[in-house]
Amino acid sequence: MLNLTFLGAIASSASAAEMTEMTEEHTKRSTQFQRIEQPLALKIGLTVGGLALISAQLWWFLFSKPKSQQAETSEGVQEVIITVDGGYSPSLVTVKRGLPVRLNFMRRDPSSCLERVLFPDFHIAQDLALNVITPIEFTPQTIGSYQFSCGMNMFHGAINVED
Repeated sequence: MLNLTFLGAIASSASAAEMTEMTEEHTKRSTQFQRIEQPLALKIGLTVGGLALISAQLWWFLFSKPKSQQAETSEGVQEVIITVDGGYSPSLVTVKRGLPVRLNFMRRDPSSCLERVLFPDFHIAQDLALNVITPIEFTPQTIGSYQFSCGMNMFHGAINVED
């Protein structure tokens, strides 16, 4: 029994020594890192820069107006060239009701998303060849706004039909 008590005392003194070492190491580590004060001008500059970037993104996605163009009529057909490069430009085309429309799509963007254009209201789905003008023709009979999009519905445009 005396041997077990002796071993218990040795074990408890060893664990107490380990605890003391761990406490000293923790104290040493906690004083290793110190707070670094930044100049007030740097804090203000970073805050203003961040707010400017947030404002620019909000303006771009929520408040910027789409590029618009009125279709030009020649030989009884309303015609517009739409450049497909990271989106549609112009993305808003105004045409007159009852006259044939020819939208000439010039695809410059090689991404697979923009290789197809969809006009759901006119039941048109057309593949767009790269660096080639692809005409799409239809005759709008009703006044209104008709959406078109890429094959993945990520990029959009619209046709406004007026009287």
